[in-house]
Amino acid sequence: MFKENEYVVYKRDVCKVKGIRHSSRNDQEYYTLAPIIDDSLTISVPTENLNNCIRPLISLEEVERIINDIPNVEAITDQHRMIENEYKRLLNTGDHLDLIKIIKTTYLRNNEREEAGKKTTEKDSIYHKMAEKILYYEFALVLNMSYDETKEYVVNKVKELIK
Repeated sequence: MFKENEYVVYKRDVCKVKGIRHSSRNDQEYYTLAPIIDDSLTISVPTENLNNCIRPLISLEEVERIINDIPNVEAITDQHRMIENEYKRLLNTGDHLDLIKIIKTTYLRNNEREEAGKKTTEKDSIYHKMAEKILYYEFALVLNMSYDETKEYVVNKVKELIK
């Protein structure tokens, strides 16, 4: 069971456990969660976690392992029109390396378009930002850094790894 003021991941969002309350209506305990990107929003989730939609933050060791794996993550090679479906599928897996695959693919696709003198696609930009947000907010808490510091830290570590 999670404790008050602990950080967890609910579906894709990093949240702070604001409290635990009892519902007399169904005699169940509920977490009251506040997403860190919008603490005005509250979410109630049964403490029983019947559908595995809530989990603890990953460990510092896991963050470092994931960062070290980034150079080995392949971008999506099938650049077909249905790539958005692949982005959606990868976003919903809950796997950090799948988020990195989206970030790599969208970065490379937009870079390629810019080098060819074309505009970047809104679809790639949106999925790039979504994947970064999901990944870096969790990493930021684990690394005890701000979102921007975390993003810079990851980019610099990857640059060192690919030298």
